[in-house]
Parts: sequence; structure tokens; C-alpha cells
Amino acid sequence: MKFKTFKGQIGFSKEDIYRELFKENQARIRIKKEKTAIKNLARIFDATLSISNDKGFSAMSLRDLSSETGLSMGALYSYISSKDDLLEMLFQQGRIVVFRALVKQISGIDSPRDRLRMAIQTHLYLSEIMQPWFYFLYMETKNFRKEEHKKAIESELFTENIFQEIIEQGISTGQFRPVDVALTSAIIKAMLQDWYLKRWKYERRTVSVEDYAGFLMEVLGSYLHLENT
Repeated sequence: MKFKTFKGQIGFSKEDIYRELFKENQARIRIKKEKTAIKNLARIFDATLSISNDKGFSAMSLRDLSSETGLSMGALYSYISSKDDLLEMLFQQGRIVVFRALVKQISGIDSPRDRLRMAIQTHLYLSEIMQPWFYFLYMETKNFRKEEHKKAIESELFTENIFQEIIEQGISTGQFRPVDVALTSAIIKAMLQDWYLKRWKYERRTVSVEDYAGFLMEVLGSYLHLENT
């Protein structure tokens, strides 16, 4: 599947993401006009990722966020009461998009080979659309407090578990050769992370996200002894 096709099929926009985020957090958000809330949530989260990916989330103050968004401190407190609130909503943002999209795209595919290809493409394409969020989550995990750190690890293991289930299915049906499933899944995750953490490297080589997805499947096809990958 081409990246452009994926974007058309995935069925969500930035507005959809923040509308769902608004609905999930209406108890803490004091602005009740949905259109205004969605617009400002987008500004807040775009600014958070921009500042955090520049100097780190722990170094960012709410005053920095106020300045970057153009919202007054009072307006900002209408959406979040603290950086902890903000971090929790950032995790929600990722769950809304990544978990839902990944599970949706691979459901109904019986062939382990095709499910693996779709899972890899979906993860890569999502990371292309949401690169600042993926980069933020990876880079900031080490600085999170215990509870937030646990959630970040759970998020990473969620995708690894999907790969494990697919590979185990392929082995059990004789379509994949026996391999160390946990280690293979971890290596797949690391190769996916390399795309959004070191994009400059691939841009210099004019490697597209479709090229990278195809290459990963070629590598895995050879390792798992797949034909027609």
C-alpha cells in the first residue's frame, strides 16, 4: 500500500483526533465550546511537541507554552492544570491514533505474511504522519516519572506484542521458520524506530517511507524464509 493511499484510508484528521481528546477530557477542560477547544488543543499540543523536541519536556515551562501558543496563562489553565495533565493527554493522543489504527488495519487479514506487512506499513506510515509525537515519546521516556515511564513502556510493548502474535501464528501454521519470537519482534521495533528517529539519514539517500517498508519486508522475508514478500 502506498503512503498516499494509507492517508486516504485511515479515516482521521487532526480535527478528529482533538475532538476525541476533547470529549475524553471534558471533565478537566473548562472551555465547553467544541470548535474553540479543538483549535486550541491543536495549538497546545503542536507547541508542546515543538518545544519538547527542541529542549526537552522537563525543561519546558507552562509559561514557555503560553508564549509559543499565544494563549494567556489563564486560557492555558482552562485546558490543563499542570504539566502532568498535559503529559497524560499526550499519551491519550497517541492511544487514540496508534492503537486504534494499527488494530483496525490488520484485523480481518488471515495470512501471517500479509498481516506482518500491513503491521509494518501501518506503523511506519503512522510515524510519518505523527513523527513529532513518536520522537517525543522515545526521547522523553527516560525523563518520565515512574507511572508515566510505565505507560511509555507499555505503549512500546503493545506494538511488539502485535508482531509477536503474528510471528507465532506464522510459525504454528508452518509459514515461518522457528525463530526467537521475542527477539525478532524487538528488532522489528528497533528498525521501525530508526525511521522516525533518524529520518535525515534516509532523506540524504532519497529513501521514501514506501521504500523503507519494502526493504524491511525483504529483510524479514529472507530471515523468516518467506516467498513472494
